[in-house]
Order: sequence, then structure tokens, then C-alpha cells
Amino acid sequence: MQAEVKDAYWKIFDTGDLKTPPGPKLVELIDARISEMAARYRPTYPAAMKCLATDRDGLTAYLRFPAEHHQRIRHSNFIERTFGETRRRTKVIGRLPGETSCLSLVWAVLDRASAGWRGLAMTPDALRLLQDLRRSLLEPPTQMQPRTVTTSTDADSTETVSATA
Repeated sequence: MQAEVKDAYWKIFDTGDLKTPPGPKLVELIDARISEMAARYRPTYPAAMKCLATDRDGLTAYLRFPAEHHQRIRHSNFIERTFGETRRRTKVIGRLPGETSCLSLVWAVLDRASAGWRGLAMTPDALRLLQDLRRSLLEPPTQMQPRTVTTSTDADSTETVSATA
């Protein structure tokens, strides 16, 4: 039974058979697969399926990035190594004099580490997708202030109109 669950888990994230490009639609498809698996195995493995359902955002985050990067992002620990190197360097200093010195140190570590990152090809489509992702994270749509509209024929009734930008 455990081998069956393990195989089902890895099949959730197999996007080779899908023609959907990376982005929110692909995340929705994988979310649907996660829901199906959770419903199927919940009676047998309730805690594991609760964890799977709870962590779906983290499990599908890499699907928003270009398809060429999926394997590298999902199966690599280069980010953890970079955090470890930053931690190691700040531990030697002990206490940083200010925020600027901390940011300078972290930037230097990230800059040096990024030079060694291999396997992330940047195509024009991939760059566009990353720019769209960055824009959506930094500038999410905001709710506009509701405004009151008064009709000229009936001054006693008001109607509230709201929209999302």
C-alpha cells in the first residue's frame, strides 16, 4: 500500500503529459490532482493527506516558473546551501552593526552563489514569465474603493458598485 501511495504522489507532479504552460492554470490542474489523491487516501492515511492538502501552495510554487527550470528548482537544494552559507558567514561576525551591513553581506553571498548556479537556461519566454511572476507578486491587484451611484430618475435609491483593478 505504501508503494502505491508513493507512486500516486509522484504522479501528481508529473507534468510531462500536460500541454498546459507554466502558470496559474497548471497550478490549478495539479491542485485538482492533490485533492483527488487526498480524497482517495484520506481514510487510510489521514495525517499524511492533511499535510498534503495543507502544504499544497508550497508544493506547487515551482509550477509558476518556466518549465525548463522545474527539474532544477524542485530537485535541488541550491537555495538551502545559499542560506547555509549566509548563516555561516553571519555567525562568524556575531553581531552586525546595522541593517545595511547585513544586506550587503547577504547580497555578496547571493551574488557569489548565483555565479555557480548551473542548469537554469534563460530563454526570452522564460524571462517574460519570470517578469510576469515578479510583477504579480510585487504588485497584486487591489480592491477599489466602492463608490455610490445615484440615478437621476430616482434620487431616493442608491446603488453600491465595486470593482477589482
